[in-house]
Amino acid sequence: MTKKSVPITVFARATSGPAHTHRVVVPIDLTLVFKPWGPFPGVAEVRDQTGTWDRPGTSRQTWFTDGSRADERLTEIVDGHGFAYELSGFTNVLAKLVSGVRGEWSFLPDGTGTSIRWTYDFQPLPGRYWIVAGPFKPLWTRYMRAALARMVTVVQNTPGATMEG
Repeated sequence: MTKKSVPITVFARATSGPAHTHRVVVPIDLTLVFKPWGPFPGVAEVRDQTGTWDRPGTSRQTWFTDGSRADERLTEIVDGHGFAYELSGFTNVLAKLVSGVRGEWSFLPDGTGTSIRWTYDFQPLPGRYWIVAGPFKPLWTRYMRAALARMVTVVQNTPGATMEG
């Protein structure tokens, strides 16, 4: 039996090209962009990273401002185009809602800029689909939009934003 997932996708546009946008977003300082919002904590720090966050298999622990944490593992990366990762081992309320999350990013040319697509694909625990797909989804969408807007600001304020290459 295939489990039903709950994908949540947000979009933004950066004025820099895909290569620059990718180079900034992949290793971005999570504490700069994931701030507390509504019921969700921000990111306080990243610990125990195994190498640089640009190779599949690299893992780290993300610690949140409420003292909880999650495990992250980079699963795919295509330089200048996108990357994917998995989150699991939640110690906050998500541990009671989902078994894991797959995050995917893509960076597509959009004139002289970049169209950014970011998806979180939640894997609800049995009996929890209605919560994740219902009341949780619009709240998480707003949290993602706020984080993505901050990421675009970081991208556009990072040297090289007007150059492609």
